Amino acid sequence: MIRLNRFLADCNLGSRRKTEALISSGKISVNGVICTDLSSTIDPQRDEVSFEGRLLKAETEKIFIILNKPAGYVVSQSDEYKRKTVYDLLPSRFASLPYAGRLDKNSEGLLLFCNDGKLIKRLTHPSHKVEKVYRVQIEPKLPRPAIAKLRQGVEIAGGLTQSAGVYVKSQSEHAMTLKMVITEGRKHQIRLMIEAVGAKVKNLRRLQFGPLLLKDLPVGRWRVLQDYEIRALYSAGEKYNKSSQTKDKS
Repeated sequence: MIRLNRFLADCNLGSRRKTEALISSGKISVNGVICTDLSSTIDPQRDEVSFEGRLLKAETEKIFIILNKPAGYVVSQSDEYKRKTVYDLLPSRFASLPYAGRLDKNSEGLLLFCNDGKLIKRLTHPSHKVEKVYRVQIEPKLPRPAIAKLRQGVEIAGGLTQSAGVYVKSQSEHAMTLKMVITEGRKHQIRLMIEAVGAKVKNLRRLQFGPLLLKDLPVGRWRVLQDYEIRALYSAGEKYNKSSQTKDKS
């Protein structure tokens, strides 16, 4: 969500002060309704904004970045409890850049930001089954039947989880490191799955989101995606979209 006056400025209707005058004069409508509230916010991906009957569209360059999120940061543009947010790690020009696929405060790893709302929806909607890959350190060590249950699906808040890839990467007497591959994105899903079979997550790091790999990006650092990575995202998004449409017709 962004302020209406900022959106109008992005549409080259003048400075924010000038666009506020346009709003106050009743020349701006949002979804067909005249808006004179200077504090109004809109979602540029969903709301239709018009100036004297002419539909507006912000001319914005497509931006794609990834961040290696550290633990201790919340994934939000602002936080009512004044906690650190992932946007504190980004330049101010990315302050309103949407993210795809939330990570909870104590989780780490790959976080994608881009200003293509349609692509974000394709990559994050569970029906499109985009794979997310995590390294999960847990305690205590799980027996084989518990691992099998994770793979098949376990009951958590919201219902039975879909089948998941679960691979034992290392283990000791009291702990275990798993590689987990899921296609859903429920709140705290992996933590709840692990708790459902009798263990606790000690560290959770996302290594991959769709075709994107975290690789050796340092913790707390961000980078712009390479052209081939952007093409891979669109290719993946289109593939998942077509797959979903095919299933809907069957």
